[in-house]
Amino acid sequence: MQHTHYLIVGASHAALSALHAIRLHDAEQDVTLLTRDDSLPYSPTVLPYVVSGRSDPGRVFLRNDDYFAQHKVNYLRGAKVQKVNSGESAVELADGSRIAFDKLLLATGAAPMLPPIPGLAGLKFHVLRTLADALALREALPHIKRAIVLGGGLIGMHAAENLAKGGVQVSVVEMQPRVLAGYFDAEASAMIEQVFSANGVRLLLGASVAGFAPRDSGCRATLTDGTELDADLLLIATGVAPVTDFLAGSGIATERGVLVDERMRTNVANIWAAGDVAQARGFFGSERIINGILPDAVDQGRIAGMAMAEDPGAKDYAGGVPLNTYSFFGQHAVSVGVHEGALDSAGVEVKKQLDAEENRYLKIVLKDRRLAGIFGVNAAFDPGIMWELILRAIDLGDDKLAFLRSPQDTARALMSKHWR
Repeated sequence: MQHTHYLIVGASHAALSALHAIRLHDAEQDVTLLTRDDSLPYSPTVLPYVVSGRSDPGRVFLRNDDYFAQHKVNYLRGAKVQKVNSGESAVELADGSRIAFDKLLLATGAAPMLPPIPGLAGLKFHVLRTLADALALREALPHIKRAIVLGGGLIGMHAAENLAKGGVQVSVVEMQPRVLAGYFDAEASAMIEQVFSANGVRLLLGASVAGFAPRDSGCRATLTDGTELDADLLLIATGVAPVTDFLAGSGIATERGVLVDERMRTNVANIWAAGDVAQARGFFGSERIINGILPDAVDQGRIAGMAMAEDPGAKDYAGGVPLNTYSFFGQHAVSVGVHEGALDSAGVEVKKQLDAEENRYLKIVLKDRRLAGIFGVNAAFDPGIMWELILRAIDLGDDKLAFLRSPQDTARALMSKHWR
């Protein structure tokens, strides 16, 4: 049985951030990094651009073989973990081989959730979570005229845009009364919806599919109100869930994801988790959440790697703060932090600016003179700086009115004052 000191399961942002942190403090101990994919590491965020052709699939990789050789990392591709034996400190792969470890990081990410809709299992459909998914969707585009996208979240809307730009008649079916409901309020969502409608995308909101049936080379969807939609291509984009099925019987505590503490440790002493699979505490309360965003994956991976390598500079995780940026049809939307409904109402202030002619929207949420959330459509502000303002709980104090008038300029001034 192969043995490694550090075993990292997964190869995207959390895993690579942990690897970097480990190697900064420990340049010699064995590191094995394995992934289910048959490719070098890549970011799921690039997949819509692979579909559209904006990104060359051969040039999307986050690291190359030389990097792993230089850092003395045994990189195993096409290696799927099917069982973790925490008592023996070993994992079992799908091919029957086993790898023993001293320290293990679970960075397995998330996988698409498939809704229990009658008829779906018998259809050919697409999802968009891996590079192979993106390539399959890209290959299908030239051969279709009509498409159904099930789900109006980020993945579904990205896909709908790329399909529409390719000349496909697209229908988006979303159960919520608006698109991107997890990120924007009704006013902002309405502005995004208007742009999609103007570009020929049909939005069926507050709608559910009662069943699917095969039809010629595609399918027919029957909605609960009786509406029928025919399509050559069906894309399922109804959300993702952490990949934890291989943890059955491991003794590792899970709820929606793998439960971790402020150093990304699980309840098993030599096992950590980070990224989309980890359920860590949220910034705005003690409840543990899954905050599936790239900056958080990097942050959690770094903390886990430092803890695994026993780096004395390791610090506790501050908590998950949502951050999403979204470009669509040449326009831009940003969501950072939480809306007022997620906060105790005491000390909450909300300011909105709306310019319908310019399709511009800005919403700022303050809690006790501190930024709790900022949301914009075609509004100029740096989401990374706003994210840091929230995480550092900067009291705006006398700068509050200036921030409400001009958040971008004021935030930059605060950054130079507080982050030297």
